[in-house]
Amino acid sequence: MGLKQLIIIVSITTAIFWIAWSMVLFQVDPDTAGWSGIAAFYLTLFTSLLGSFFLISFGVRKRFDKDELEYKLVGKSFRQSLFFAVALVGILMLQDLRFLTWWNFIMLVVGLGILEYFFISLNSKKI
Repeated sequence: MGLKQLIIIVSITTAIFWIAWSMVLFQVDPDTAGWSGIAAFYLTLFTSLLGSFFLISFGVRKRFDKDELEYKLVGKSFRQSLFFAVALVGILMLQDLRFLTWWNFIMLVVGLGILEYFFISLNSKKI
């Protein structure tokens, strides 16, 4: 699959997931739907954010990092988009459960930062 095809597919699926998320947001009552409605909300939000962050991150990287190979840009963009989407949805889930405190927020951010550092150090050893 070429890069252009990847961007087109990710763009289309991201748009579909944003539409699905807005349908869940406006059509599903969380009190009557139970856990399946809440799971649909978080799942569609997560995939929408993941696709959006990937497209933005890849576009910025491609514009400013012209020397890097494209497949490496895709990997970095996807990984960091995944971490950012996990952080945002995780914060929303903690808030929904009334567990969001400043130390939980810091632990989540530090944990994702350590994970990113691990991947950066893993990739730098291959060179």
